Amino acid sequence: MTVPTYVEFIEPLLRVLVMHPGGIRAPDVYALVATATALSEDERAQLLPSGRQAVYVNRLGWAHDRLKRAGYSSSPRRAWWTITPEGVAFAKAHPTTISQEMIDALAHVGPDSRLRPETSDGDRPADVAAIAPQLPPAVASPEERIDTAVKELHDSVSGDLLDLIAANTPAFFEQLVLDFLHALGYGTDPDSLHRVGRSGDGGIDGIISLDRLGFEKVYVQAKRWQGSVGRPEIQGFFGALAGHRATKGVFITTSSFTKEAREYAARVSDSLVLVDGARLTSLMISHGVGVSHSILKLAKIDSDYFDDT
Repeated sequence: MTVPTYVEFIEPLLRVLVMHPGGIRAPDVYALVATATALSEDERAQLLPSGRQAVYVNRLGWAHDRLKRAGYSSSPRRAWWTITPEGVAFAKAHPTTISQEMIDALAHVGPDSRLRPETSDGDRPADVAAIAPQLPPAVASPEERIDTAVKELHDSVSGDLLDLIAANTPAFFEQLVLDFLHALGYGTDPDSLHRVGRSGDGGIDGIISLDRLGFEKVYVQAKRWQGSVGRPEIQGFFGALAGHRATKGVFITTSSFTKEAREYAARVSDSLVLVDGARLTSLMISHGVGVSHSILKLAKIDSDYFDDT
């Protein structure tokens, strides 16, 4: 027997999570699923080529990622996995076995379903049965497969970042936003970024000085929302900027903005920037805020070395 693929781990993982409705530590999940799938000691000891993680642990992580994307599980804190009410209902609807078609649908569920109940245009994301188009492995070139894998890793980390932000306090998010903006190059030094939070007025959560004397400032509002941010919230923020005689403002949310909110911001000011959850996490990954990066070395022939001179 070989170690199951992450797709084959989806159903046994779901069953284990259902047996622990209050949540369970990830290491305990690994052990229980390994036992449920009769993994031998040798199979449990198999490592990834990097040597950093057991193969079955890595694949269980990806199986959990798919259940989270479908809304069937969550990770409210680090290394703690729990079934959601939707996951319980799904398991009850399939008490004995889950069809291969449904498993395949879960394996390909898109990343936008998690923590993004609406798109910026107010539309609901596709349901779990929507399968993202992919090149068949036999057709895709090695470079295409690498690009696909990198994008998948990026999407997974992006979703995990939103999960972790949602599990923390509003004050943590306000500080994260200031750290994020400083990583993007705003502010002369860390001391030039000030978190206002609840003690402020007019919905201002942070202030960034762009010069050492503080003549030019950027005002920040940070909102951890599940639903889309609409025009009234942006209108209120714009009014708060006017109250501070501010000319620059950035509104950052973990969710998205409605079409009306984006149109209003574009109409009233060129210096009012809206950053949704997708853009926030993408820039956090690019600038190393809350994430670390691994370097992948790809071998390629150095044609200059072999050219005749």
